Amino acid sequence: MQNQPNDPNPPGELASAGGEATPQPQKTTPAKPEPQPKSEPQPVTQTETVPKPQPESKSEPESVLLGSGDLLTGIPGEGELTIAQIEAWLADPKNHVTLKPELPLGLAAGAAEIQGIDENSLTRAKIELGRQLYFDTRLSSDNTISCASCHDPTFGFAKNTQFGIGVDGQQGGRNSPIAYNRILSGPQFWDGRAESLEAQAVGPIANPIEMANTHEACVETLKSIAGYVKQFEAVFDEGVTIDNVGKAIASFERAIVTGPAPWDFYQEVATFEKSYAEDLKFIEAEKAKEEPDLEEEDNDLWAEYTKLKEPLAAHAISESAIRGGQLFFSDRAGCTACHLGANFADEKYHNLGVGMDAEEPDLGRFVVTGEEKDRGAFKTPTIRNVSMTG
Repeated sequence: MQNQPNDPNPPGELASAGGEATPQPQKTTPAKPEPQPKSEPQPVTQTETVPKPQPESKSEPESVLLGSGDLLTGIPGEGELTIAQIEAWLADPKNHVTLKPELPLGLAAGAAEIQGIDENSLTRAKIELGRQLYFDTRLSSDNTISCASCHDPTFGFAKNTQFGIGVDGQQGGRNSPIAYNRILSGPQFWDGRAESLEAQAVGPIANPIEMANTHEACVETLKSIAGYVKQFEAVFDEGVTIDNVGKAIASFERAIVTGPAPWDFYQEVATFEKSYAEDLKFIEAEKAKEEPDLEEEDNDLWAEYTKLKEPLAAHAISESAIRGGQLFFSDRAGCTACHLGANFADEKYHNLGVGMDAEEPDLGRFVVTGEEKDRGAFKTPTIRNVSMTG
């Protein structure tokens, strides 16, 4: 995997943090781990313009399974990107074909809930541009903070601290939300103030606590980096704009998904066993005989069942976890009043009363809507990868 365009800034040390700052009441803020360069961006060098490649197929999008393949691995090679490498990447028509994302086991049940790709279609070139921007500290005012500072792959695209830390060590007022499975999510931030992932992606750039930059200055910085200019012009008709920065980063984030958990494998097998209970019972009894009397369809069903159990054997789930799952999904516990669906999150806002006894409580969703029912309400977090994100 390679880093950002080499113009000719070498990568520096990983920035230490970032995060979602708490907005002030009645205000709406618009909307790690790769090492980042900290030196000043160099002027654009004059290079030959690369024509925007035409997709191999103008009508049929390419189906891709998110979480597999090379969507997130970056332009092939090691070290800093060169103009020649970027040009070669952009010249390949397959990198500009519209992608039709498919979700892995577990999330696949939420395919109808996929958000944003009709307005901002996915391509490999756009995802790769977003990946570079996501890890680039040059989006911040002092070259120290990137998106990954707060939403660090090491910690499940979140952060292992209570609050995010931005430019000059400033502390935000909220925990950093996760950046995965956003393809199933609409409004962003804990209070939902960003109407889309694109709006959220550029919000921290201009937040004085987080990246402490301006959108105008950020765009000028990117326009001074030849490698970025080439990619923006190949991906977007308008080239480098703050809206296109948001579209690229959002595309990368939509490609980040969680893989199947042991519970997903367990559920798949359990569902199969329930659907074919009598057939499996008969086949198992016949197989115990010296001369089983089985039809071809019986053998096919057993082969399918055996294959289905292989991932579960490799990703075993404990009896304790099974009991916990059964309790989680029961009416007795009530967890699924909020944590439901493929991503175990209802995408709604709830007030649990936590923190409302503080001298200056965080009013949450109320800051955005002004509605009393939203006072102290926050967006339901997913519990997928909770062992990493806390």
